[in-house]
Amino acid sequence: MTWIKTVPISEGGEALRQAVEGQMGLYPAEYNQPVHPTGDGMSGIVGSHSLIPNALLHAFSTFGALMDPELPLARRQHEMIATMVSVTNKCRY
Repeated sequence: MTWIKTVPISEGGEALRQAVEGQMGLYPAEYNQPVHPTGDGMSGIVGSHSLIPNALLHAFSTFGALMDPELPLARRQHEMIATMVSVTNKCRY
């Protein structure tokens, strides 16, 4: 759960809905269901960016682009790098 103000998709307007849907379209299918969803089904980390939909779209689209299966690294290598970044940054997710 975030400690900052968040905006539910239902209250965020078209810009927020498009940002959430746009970034989700770039993620691998297994990321479609958040591990710890908010009340409206969005993941907490995505929801923490809901006040600035354009930032949400670009920040999470970057990760989605980096996980593209057309890149030369295997999926397990992508996950290993993402895990090490999270551990280094002391993130729980």
